[in-house]
Amino acid sequence: MRESVIQFYDDLAENYHLIFQDWNKTILRQAEILSKLIRSKLAEPRKDVLLLDCSCGIGTQAIGLAMEGFKVTATDISPVSVERAKKEAESRGVAIHFGVADFRSLEREISGVFDVVLSADNAIPHLLTDEDLDLAARNLYSKLNDDGVLLITIRDYDELVKEKQRATPPHVFDGGKRIVFQVWDWADDAATYATNHFVVQEIDGEWVTKHSVTRYRALLRDELDRLLRAVGFVEIEWHMPEESGFYQPVVTARKKR
Repeated sequence: MRESVIQFYDDLAENYHLIFQDWNKTILRQAEILSKLIRSKLAEPRKDVLLLDCSCGIGTQAIGLAMEGFKVTATDISPVSVERAKKEAESRGVAIHFGVADFRSLEREISGVFDVVLSADNAIPHLLTDEDLDLAARNLYSKLNDDGVLLITIRDYDELVKEKQRATPPHVFDGGKRIVFQVWDWADDAATYATNHFVVQEIDGEWVTKHSVTRYRALLRDELDRLLRAVGFVEIEWHMPEESGFYQPVVTARKKR
């Protein structure tokens, strides 16, 4: 799993912003939503909230939350993505401490503890086994202060597994010159699926296709709840898009004091 995921995001890093209609607007919009949710869950209002974004990618959430006033440490399993995130933060004059780390070894690889640990954009379901998910949950727990808050966002697999969606609708941008979509190949038991990610662009009159593939676990909400409770998280709560405004379901949990 590790090497294939690293390769997937290393390959995507240069063009990851093309997934969005306007990546810069997405940074600001998501930061506003997540900041409001995070601050509503903190036990005490604080000015300098320490936040670890442990699946930062090219910086979509980390940069925006740093702009919102959080003191952000951002890590990812993909070195190429982290390098781009550094450059994007620097170009915006945003101070973030970056590093390369795996969910399953945060306790060893990242020093200190945080008020908030965040993993967004369906990153946790890259872990395909109960053993890896349990290990990740224990490492997330270890990186929180007592009473600290965990936020994870994933796809709504409770709905997706019902119909075993085969593809996402194509998103057409730049006046028809950029098309983004995914094709999903489900395992027979619907427990996992391969995502074939396509970005098709017209560049100088020629159509260019970028294809990347990775595998996810169709992680149900009850499954994630049980994993979080098993390692000690309490006050587990799901925030659905129609309520939060975020594009994926968000689960919040608290480290027991």
